Amino acid sequence: MQAELISRIRSLAASDGLGQGGWLNENELARRLGVSRSPVRAALGRLAAQGVVARRRHRGIEITGELAEATAVEEASTADIDELLIRIARERRAGQLPDAVSEAALMRQYARSRPLVQRLLHRLAELGIIARKAGYGWRFLPIFDGEHRQESYRFRALIEPAAILEPGFRLDPTFAESMRQRHTEALQTPWTWTATASIAFYEMNAAFHEGVAAASGNRFVAAAIRHQNQLRRFVNYERGYGEARMVTSCRQHLEILDRLEAGDHEVAALLMRRHLAEAAALHRQEPGTV
Repeated sequence: MQAELISRIRSLAASDGLGQGGWLNENELARRLGVSRSPVRAALGRLAAQGVVARRRHRGIEITGELAEATAVEEASTADIDELLIRIARERRAGQLPDAVSEAALMRQYARSRPLVQRLLHRLAELGIIARKAGYGWRFLPIFDGEHRQESYRFRALIEPAAILEPGFRLDPTFAESMRQRHTEALQTPWTWTATASIAFYEMNAAFHEGVAAASGNRFVAAAIRHQNQLRRFVNYERGYGEARMVTSCRQHLEILDRLEAGDHEVAALLMRRHLAEAAALHRQEPGTV
């Protein structure tokens, strides 16, 4: 939420023609953003830590840096979070992280600042990877892998093809266009696996499956697939994907999309079932994702 508010604060300042030396008002920002003062204060606090704004007593919030510089800092911080997510996923799988951790322990272990570790913990909590302990610190939840993953594929094979056959199924044209563009670009871009590329690849795939489920018009189906993606997200973040697997996944998604846009829902449902069955078989042999 803070990252979103920071982006919206920058946009408001830009639309108002405010730059270095300009002034922001916390109450006015809260009113225009439609939120309470607390999240606005937290977002401004992050900008202050970056040296972009400064709170002046009895005067307000002064813009002390360039908004473009703030964007670069935020993007760098996000990339750092992604790198840490992958590292934590790998170390948890290898048994190198204890079941319980604290903010201070993670700061020492990864040599990162408190604000960044706090963002990391918030992201892990959003992903359903950790939960607050009754006292101090955090605990990791059980890893979603092995037989859990195969059960997930079997569940999805029951639900996702059926979602396409729901009587209220309506594919959002904007979603379809976005998915076609993203998958086509992925196929046309020379494939080089990097640590953060695994996150981008997973998120594109997850968005496709969630979008198809949402098109069913059945809120329970949509919620079930969102939950499945949440469970699978963390363990997929640290996996390496070969070009062949990426190409196969993208082409199968586009084939399903073609049938959906043509109104061939029966064929699209069969293609979805085949797609999930092949992915499940691959997971029994090697890392991968859909």
